[in-house]
Amino acid sequence: MNAELFIAKRIYKGDKKNNKRVSSPAIRIAIAGIALGLAVMIVAVCIIVGFKKEVRAKVIGFGSHIQITAFESNSSYEHMPIAVSDTLLAHLRANPAISNIQEFITKPGIIKTDDDFMGVVLKGVAEGYDWQFFRKNLVEGTVIEPADTADGNRAIISKEMADKLLLKRGDSFTCYFVQDPVRARRFDIVGIYETNFEDYDKLYILTEKEVLARLNGWDSDMVSGIEVLVKNYDNLDRTAQELFFDMASHTDRLGNAFYTRSIKDINPMIFNWLNLLDMNVWVIIILMLVVSGFTMISGLLIIILERTNMIGILKSMGARDLSIRKVFLYLSAFLIGKGMLWGNVIALLFCFIQYRWQLLKLDPSTYYLAAVPVDLNPLYIILLNAGTLFVSLLMMIGPSYLVAKITPAKSIQFE
Repeated sequence: MNAELFIAKRIYKGDKKNNKRVSSPAIRIAIAGIALGLAVMIVAVCIIVGFKKEVRAKVIGFGSHIQITAFESNSSYEHMPIAVSDTLLAHLRANPAISNIQEFITKPGIIKTDDDFMGVVLKGVAEGYDWQFFRKNLVEGTVIEPADTADGNRAIISKEMADKLLLKRGDSFTCYFVQDPVRARRFDIVGIYETNFEDYDKLYILTEKEVLARLNGWDSDMVSGIEVLVKNYDNLDRTAQELFFDMASHTDRLGNAFYTRSIKDINPMIFNWLNLLDMNVWVIIILMLVVSGFTMISGLLIIILERTNMIGILKSMGARDLSIRKVFLYLSAFLIGKGMLWGNVIALLFCFIQYRWQLLKLDPSTYYLAAVPVDLNPLYIILLNAGTLFVSLLMMIGPSYLVAKITPAKSIQFE
């Protein structure tokens, strides 16, 4: 039988007859410190991971993981066309890292109503476009299904555009395109989306690729580019690099070379900002571990002082310092475990309430989200718990050496 573990359990559970337990205010504060520290770490990680996922999903929703366009220096929204052959599409679909490919055309224009006007970018999409993102963010209407046979030019606009231009589902608007000669097209609104990503909500209108191809006078195989969705975001950089060198060896029938960029290259500022959030998480984790550790150290010192008489008796009976230190390390593990249990309960309860009811709101114009997001990743929670237990116990080793300073002759009579 493990004698040290047995003694630690007896101290932790206490003497019911004499009502003696490890329950001094300092010990309760130490347990509370562990609980709050772990809760803050879990909540911080869940919020940061959730925030990064939500913002990243919005950027990818508008621009996919990887874009293949003509190799040009023009950074405007009106790209030089590339001719996409069935052979090229089949080659891309054969790539095991790719989940979907979709052709697109972008064209800037100006919406003019009776009372206002707005500069926009129309994005024409073709059959096979992944509408999952826009279906999730639709507030009214439907997406443009390839099987639709409705007459007219259909469009999906953002709620921000609809509010500013006083438009609603079923209305029509005229969009003017600056080219020679200037052209205008009338579009019917079939859906309204809202992503709270203001930079894109005030800019993008989705329509059919054929509409913009006719405006540009392009052949049926000519597009602004190809959007590529990958199966695993964690492999995005590697897939984009491999695809870059692969596509560099191809040219289209117009003689254009293909230029491949990942969404990180297209929007470096946003993704660099998201990467900086990781530093905030590490700062919070380190601070909480230090605070929790020191509160637990103070609690252990108090326990040792309260049990000075017991330590003296154990030493007089032949117990070694190492054995007595193990007793207090086991006891620390019990107290840390209790604090961690409450920390998990508090954190998971908070995350569930926020996920379910979204009580904490955000300013979408600043944070791109209407509410504080949470993402419960079991792996991160397990790692945080394991790390907290390991670091806390590691910090307990030093204070446990105080046992060696206690001598039986003086401590047995200590009260």
